[in-house]
Amino acid sequence: MFDHTSWKKFDYDSDIANWVGTAHQVARAIVADPKMRATWLQCEGTWFVGVDVLPSDEAGTLADTLLKGRVMDWLSQIATKPMHPAQLSVIYNGYPKPRKGENDRAFNYRLKRDSAHVDGLLPVGEARSRILKEPHAYILGLPLNSCAHDASPLVIWEGSHIVMAETFDKALKDKSPQEWDTINLTDVYQAARRHVFETCPRVAVHAEPGEAYVVHRLALHGVAPWADGAAAPKEGRMIAYLRPELADVSQWTDVK
Repeated sequence: MFDHTSWKKFDYDSDIANWVGTAHQVARAIVADPKMRATWLQCEGTWFVGVDVLPSDEAGTLADTLLKGRVMDWLSQIATKPMHPAQLSVIYNGYPKPRKGENDRAFNYRLKRDSAHVDGLLPVGEARSRILKEPHAYILGLPLNSCAHDASPLVIWEGSHIVMAETFDKALKDKSPQEWDTINLTDVYQAARRHVFETCPRVAVHAEPGEAYVVHRLALHGVAPWADGAAAPKEGRMIAYLRPELADVSQWTDVK
């Protein structure tokens, strides 16, 4: 399904645009809610994280608007668990600023390396060991408004999913998939990340409302700093993200 680029973009689709129109209205109300802002506004007010705050259902339907279109037809080839409520990620002019509790080293990584990561490897315990707790099937990005290309775009290291797949397959091959959520992958993950930075091109992803992109679950990706003078609405750069988990966790290390 994916080639060496680690991601795939889909052109304008009226069905996706219909869902996005509904999501945009809902999103603006959510971001204006003081309780939501108190919970989700991070990085000194430059990032509304918004995990699972859009009230879409297990099929992705939001306020009676179905999530359908060419991208969803394409993704139907991947067997997943039911959808989670969509994330609403909003970036504002000035991003990044340090996140609460973030030390200088971590902030420098956010600033210089876009806080690059593979989704689903969560920091666990005081040591913040990286362990597979959310075996996603894919990452679906749906822009909710129109912004400049350099207004903190998503960035992807093309081909990184191949490096990560080989790394994790080797680390997990002698373990039962039922054990994968207990295995510390920190060292191999960090080594693979360094290799990706040295060998894979970093590209910025831009899409307009009604367009969509899908990122391979193992792709190294992050968010670029907001460029000086980048044009965007006052409401910030809004994107809805969906990351359903795989129905079969053993497929997590597959390249396809």
